[in-house]
Amino acid sequence: MGAFIGFLVIVVLGIWLPIIAHLIGGLVAGLIAKGGAGRGALAGFLAGIFGGIIVTILVVIGAVTVGTVLGGVLGGVFGGLVGLAIGLLAIFLSIVGGIVAAIGGLIGGAIAR
Repeated sequence: MGAFIGFLVIVVLGIWLPIIAHLIGGLVAGLIAKGGAGRGALAGFLAGIFGGIIVTILVVIGAVTVGTVLGGVLGGVFGGLVGLAIGLLAIFLSIVGGIVAAIGGLIGGAIAR
């Protein structure tokens, strides 16, 4: 539950505070997770990574749909591959956000203990 709430905080604050939002979201996730710094860091990391996974799924579905509409089945396959590549890049880049959220979660878990 902590990771999900932390993810929502990251989404809401991410518009105005890009990096700070990950730290605050991780802190919230760590506070909700309780159980010490390790569990808080894990909850924060999951909150940070969760966004990259959701973006990947949406990009792949969107690319397959657009490719199928514009180019038939072959275009859908190509669009899916392009969407997958972009999605994997989004996951890779979200690792940085996950690490920052894990630091926030570590702090939140230590406070909640």
